[in-house]
Amino acid sequence: MALWPNTAGWIVSIKHQITRAAELEALQVFRDFIASACQTHSGIDAQTRYDLQLAADEACTNIMTHGYAGLNPGSIILALELEPWRVVMTITDFGHAFEPSETPMPDPGAALEDRPTGGFGLYFIYQTMDEVDYKTDDTSNQLILVKKLRSVAGEEP
Repeated sequence: MALWPNTAGWIVSIKHQITRAAELEALQVFRDFIASACQTHSGIDAQTRYDLQLAADEACTNIMTHGYAGLNPGSIILALELEPWRVVMTITDFGHAFEPSETPMPDPGAALEDRPTGGFGLYFIYQTMDEVDYKTDDTSNQLILVKKLRSVAGEEP
């Protein structure tokens, strides 16, 4: 937990975390978790909440489909750190490593018949998030997504 001084005193970052099996049924649980956590922060509007839910949906679907391919479904840990001027969403899994920057981005302007099925998950993530980072080590993979918020009451960090 971090603290920032402001004119009203100290502002606290709040961390929410949930772990679920990497199964499709978990997607709705993650969406509901994000909605609930966002209600605790007055600076998160409906569009920001939707962007976070969409990015989590796409990332978790990719983990379920590709990260755990050929493996027993492991778990996905979704953590939200709500700060005064941004939300940091970290999605951790224990499947196959994956480098997002090596995946070609689809052409959203291409005709429907020229588009391959799928492939828009990372595109949506990059379009809705302000920062995207990926880290992997011998035991886990972490996708760190940052969504900046409009300034709260005109204050800047």
